[in-house]
Amino acid sequence: MASRRPKRRTRHRLPRGRFILRWLAVAIVAFIAFLYSQPLRSYLSARGALAERTHEVHSLRAEKLRLQRRLAEGDTPEALTREARRLGYIRPGERLFIVKGIAAWRRAHEQHDKP
Repeated sequence: MASRRPKRRTRHRLPRGRFILRWLAVAIVAFIAFLYSQPLRSYLSARGALAERTHEVHSLRAEKLRLQRRLAEGDTPEALTREARRLGYIRPGERLFIVKGIAAWRRAHEQHDKP
């Protein structure tokens, strides 16, 4: 028996022209991707800023409605009386009583009432 030699695999080389064309195609695709990168980043940035501004507009509209309601409610005589009482004003002929230590009293009774 004769000894067998393993066959060498030969690499098939592309013709030089096709090799250059493939690298040229890769370079063109990379260049086009490079050209699209900045506009794509700008678009994504603008889209994020638009979402932030939309959220800000919604929150400002809600705050405006809340302030308009508060303004409408604050214009009534009951609201004026309530605010005057909060500031410590009293009507003529009334007696003012100042009660101190309510918070401590509540804490003591909350702890006492718990099982």
